[in-house]
Amino acid sequence: MPDMYATQALTHLVPLAADELDKNKVTPGVLGFIVFAALAVGVWALMKSMNRHMGRVNFEEEPAPAEPASEPVAGSAKRK
Repeated sequence: MPDMYATQALTHLVPLAADELDKNKVTPGVLGFIVFAALAVGVWALMKSMNRHMGRVNFEEEPAPAEPASEPVAGSAKRK
């Protein structure tokens, strides 16, 4: 089994301007911006779709009864 991993080998072979890189400062970079922008576009598309679907909903609420009926309803009383 090799003693070095591929990432370690790449860091030793390609120094990437180690003198100018501040190791205490971490930034998201271009990849972070692309991921954030993709999430923002996805949320925007979902909200637009939700608004379109909610506009198609035909909901009519039944009116609430004013008072419960105290008189018997016709046809429900016993006939003699």
